[in-house]
Amino acid sequence: MAQTPTNVPVKTEKKAAPRTGAPAPWPPIDRLRREIDRLFETVSAGPWGFPLARSTFQFGLPWGGEAGWPITPAVDISEKEKEFEVSAELPGLSEKDVEVKLSSGKLVIKGEKKEEKEEHKKDYHLSERRYGSFVRSFSVPEGVDADKIEATFANGVLKIKLPKTAEALAKEKKIEIKAA
Repeated sequence: MAQTPTNVPVKTEKKAAPRTGAPAPWPPIDRLRREIDRLFETVSAGPWGFPLARSTFQFGLPWGGEAGWPITPAVDISEKEKEFEVSAELPGLSEKDVEVKLSSGKLVIKGEKKEEKEEHKKDYHLSERRYGSFVRSFSVPEGVDADKIEATFANGVLKIKLPKTAEALAKEKKIEIKAA
């Protein structure tokens, strides 16, 4: 059943002073580091000296890796004639779980997934809660009309349209390619 796209509000913040200090870890490298740490933890001796065993309370990240929901969602960015388009896959989330804002020349997408499951059977009671959040940010190119940015959410996909200003469109010039 197809859903009608729902508008997601886009917040705009004033520019802040430039950030100083160590840069944030690059997501692919940070993900690799976590996987290597997890690998070494699983190879070490378990709670009773059994190799490859995990402690009773040692669980993976709520939706990371093999659990089925990546911590940072897949994002496609494309440039069209009159706008840029950002498309993010956010399965299991609704527009209420997602925040989009423009801050200091960066487009910031935040989301939080909450999952609660309760099961009552004759012999047992199961209650599970999982929580996870993500933040993705992208530098907005010059020539984007910040007041006309629109975000919609439908079928687990967030689409953000960043229209180009009239000045940016006027500056474009097609270059003819000649055979050598």
